[in-house]
Amino acid sequence: MTKLAIVYYSTYGTNHQMAEIAADAARAAGAEVRLLKVAETAPEAVVNSQDGWKAHTEATAHIPVATPEDMEWADAYLISTPTRFGNAASQMRAFIDALGGMWFQGKLAKPASVMTSTQSPHGGQESTILSLFNTLVHFGAIIVPPGYTDESIQKTGGNPYGYAHTQGTEFTDDVKAAIGAQTRRLVDVATKLSA
Repeated sequence: MTKLAIVYYSTYGTNHQMAEIAADAARAAGAEVRLLKVAETAPEAVVNSQDGWKAHTEATAHIPVATPEDMEWADAYLISTPTRFGNAASQMRAFIDALGGMWFQGKLAKPASVMTSTQSPHGGQESTILSLFNTLVHFGAIIVPPGYTDESIQKTGGNPYGYAHTQGTEFTDDVKAAIGAQTRRLVDVATKLSA
């Protein structure tokens, strides 16, 4: 059974929903899944000053925080992060930046894929995913983008790099299909490489 770590950061819940959809798709494809959030680095007073942020933090308190051990456990990993000025959120970067010891030992050289979200359709979706591709190359990861391998990708904006959601839009069946297609492709590649 292929082991997939789905590692996400979410302020208001968009990337959490994306990660949950991916987890369902991975389980349906026969993978063992760890759904993990990265640690919050914003001060508690800042989080608590915004009702939506505070509510989401409380609603997802039960989800385990990702650790380097989770990344070692996994045969593949899927990263989902909101965009911050065209790059991954600082919370995700803080987690990634703490993986230096694993990188040095070659323990991150596995199949990997990336998803993101932005407030607007052109708010840095592709640049965020591509910036994480740079990191994955340093890890020696095998980048597994969705490309145009499933018709659902065209129906949700045609982003071949990785699924990108615009905050506030619905999680339609087409969206779920696109996230599912990307996740299944990652599981499939990881399974073939593990054989």
